[in-house]
Amino acid sequence: MTSSTAVPEPGPNAAETTHMAAGPDTDVVGIAPEPEVAEAILAETPPLEDVFGDDIVAKAKNLIERYPMSRSALLPMLHLVQSVQGYVSQEGISFCATQLGLTDAEVSAVATFYTMYKRRPCGEHLVSVCTNTLCAALGGDAIYKKLQTHLGSEENPLGHEETAGTPGEQGSITLEHAECLAACDLAPVIQVNYEYFDNQTPDKAVALVDALQAGKKPAPTRGAPLTDFKGAELQLAGFFPEDEAIYNGDVDGPSQAVETLRGAQIAQQRGWTAPVASDVPLPAVPSKEGEKK
Repeated sequence: MTSSTAVPEPGPNAAETTHMAAGPDTDVVGIAPEPEVAEAILAETPPLEDVFGDDIVAKAKNLIERYPMSRSALLPMLHLVQSVQGYVSQEGISFCATQLGLTDAEVSAVATFYTMYKRRPCGEHLVSVCTNTLCAALGGDAIYKKLQTHLGSEENPLGHEETAGTPGEQGSITLEHAECLAACDLAPVIQVNYEYFDNQTPDKAVALVDALQAGKKPAPTRGAPLTDFKGAELQLAGFFPEDEAIYNGDVDGPSQAVETLRGAQIAQQRGWTAPVASDVPLPAVPSKEGEKK
């Protein structure tokens, strides 16, 4: 027979709680590795309703209704949070947890796993430079380094997921190096708010971010017209214009390129087809009966 202990202790007995609260004379800020971070954590946070209004709550409920299990709406709901704040804040995590009946820890585990969920405020535009193998070999690394110094300086280049300008304000840009953006046929590539700008060079990339900082929205080489980061996040959450004409003009757009379709076109012209696999019966699985005899 075992008994529980007030706090975790070595041995077989279960603990009544998995943590022990700090005593009244414990200096939480003083013992924290980064006191300024602890100050921010301890600071009084605004009520969720002051950050996420009735319209956002309605959108959250709309997302929940799309899934048989409410927790399945977490990924789009995190995008919804980013469409409001430009990143996933602690308030955003609590909002998702409250709406979905989850704990803050469960939401945080997901938000910190996927790189599309930002934990610091993003600029008006998110510029992603592919630095994976093929893009890197064709100039992606050079493009990224050029943008680092162009948006920062030679002495203090802009780092990964750092922002030139004040986050959220017009012309502000958050720079990141990204893993494969699935456009090897058009390498090296850049995405701005997840829209493609193909066949880039350092000079083209500089001209692109200069236009963004000037308040312009250059047309992507394919796909939908450019929006800002928060607007893209609202679309990723699953909310689009209801008017079909606006949807077709502002959201939908051809994503394929000539290079992407060239192989399929040549195969069609020459009558090439892929071999069709025949249905072959699976080999019988040996019985495990008697193996230990």
